[in-house]
Amino acid sequence: MHGAGVPELTEFFSLYSKSITTYGISAIPNYFSRPLPAGSAVLLLCTTGAILAFLDPVQPTRAPDCGGILTPLGLSYLAEVSKPHAEVALRRDLMARRASDLFLGSTDPSRKRITSVKLVDLWLSLIPEAGLRLGIEVELRIAPLHAVPMPARISIQADLHVDVGPDGNLQLLTSACRPTVHAQSTREAESKSSRSILDKEVDVDKLCLDVSKLLLLPNEQLMSLTALFPVTPSCQLQYLPLAAPVFSKQGIALSLQTTFQVAGAAVPVPVSPVPFSVPELASSSTSHLILALSEHFYTSLYFSLERAGAFNMTIPSVLTTATLAQKITQVGSLYHEDLPIMLSAVLRSSPRVMLEEGRAALKLFLTVHIGAGSPDFQSFLSVSADVTAGLQLSVSDTRMMISTAVIEDAELSLAASNVGLVPAALLEELFLAPVCQQVPAWMDDVLREGVHLPHPSRFTYTDVSVVIHKDYVLVPCNLKLQSTMA
Repeated sequence: MHGAGVPELTEFFSLYSKSITTYGISAIPNYFSRPLPAGSAVLLLCTTGAILAFLDPVQPTRAPDCGGILTPLGLSYLAEVSKPHAEVALRRDLMARRASDLFLGSTDPSRKRITSVKLVDLWLSLIPEAGLRLGIEVELRIAPLHAVPMPARISIQADLHVDVGPDGNLQLLTSACRPTVHAQSTREAESKSSRSILDKEVDVDKLCLDVSKLLLLPNEQLMSLTALFPVTPSCQLQYLPLAAPVFSKQGIALSLQTTFQVAGAAVPVPVSPVPFSVPELASSSTSHLILALSEHFYTSLYFSLERAGAFNMTIPSVLTTATLAQKITQVGSLYHEDLPIMLSAVLRSSPRVMLEEGRAALKLFLTVHIGAGSPDFQSFLSVSADVTAGLQLSVSDTRMMISTAVIEDAELSLAASNVGLVPAALLEELFLAPVCQQVPAWMDDVLREGVHLPHPSRFTYTDVSVVIHKDYVLVPCNLKLQSTMA
């Protein structure tokens, strides 16, 4: 594209760019209406594409890679452990002296008082495709000073739902609340009098306003799901809800996307070719919770650890330059003194996790540099090592423990050499054993603290089993409130 049209084209794009900068993208039609210099159509198309790409950058892909289902049994457990908390909260709210009494210093003996509050029941049930129903039954006793207490009862039914707030955290909200207050008296006159007293003493509007807080710190527990968890000192992970959970007869299903950070910067993990959804339960579960982790979750974990440099390994060897020279003669000409041989392994491409029925494996693609010298390590031989290691998965507390069980397969091939051609069989004879022994040990040490699973902060997991399926892992477990809260 040479010739007289180029200066005119340069002027055209200069004005075009200045106009966008000054007046925004709305200026584009005006400049497209101008006649173009000859032969400039291709360049215009390329430049326009670049400008539009700059103005509308590609957003990062949001796709779930894990999640879980809270079953009806799990919901019942949450209701049960909320009862002591709810009774304390109700007693505090209902038995507190009113602000007007405190301000006026009222000691009127005819003034009625709530003398006791007892939580009779608290339950949670599912409303498919909508949310939850919270039911509360409370017994009260109300009496003037030095009088026999009068029994009363408060019944509350509230509809709750979970939404994603502006900050990206899940929050429990009240959709509707239906309180009923009634006195327990057999005589009509006493009942009417009791009802009048109840209306003065019980602020049902305030009870409904704070009804979701009668559960065990629900929004605090929901926010803790999105906490930043450490994997290694330089690598962290975070679970982010992509949408509000789905309510069905099976339970509450929540899909999450795992993001990783290395030294505080987000890791652009590869996009999963297949979107992951939490598998539906074949039948009613006897567990409180079923976590689901996709194959892509594990691959992204190892990808992020690779970016953190966690798999740059130094592998010791029993060989020295003198003993190695007996097998590879040219090594002797490189060193005039006997030095220990060291192996330095790095990943040449990202690791990959493979999940099949009853089996998990990690595929590593290593380049092993073989050399001598400390601290000035000098490599004279490089070997490509493709290693497949079986993985063992278990859960401790709320962490997934990943250990390398056994090397299932390993292949070594020559990548580069300063000591001539070395046959593959000799490479395996000299270096296969230290690679197969030390690589699993290194990997296990990197993940010795385990990987935090999504969990509410005040609960731990018990009665856990890990079931490996093709492309995903299921973790059925029960919830247990930590002893400090219980």
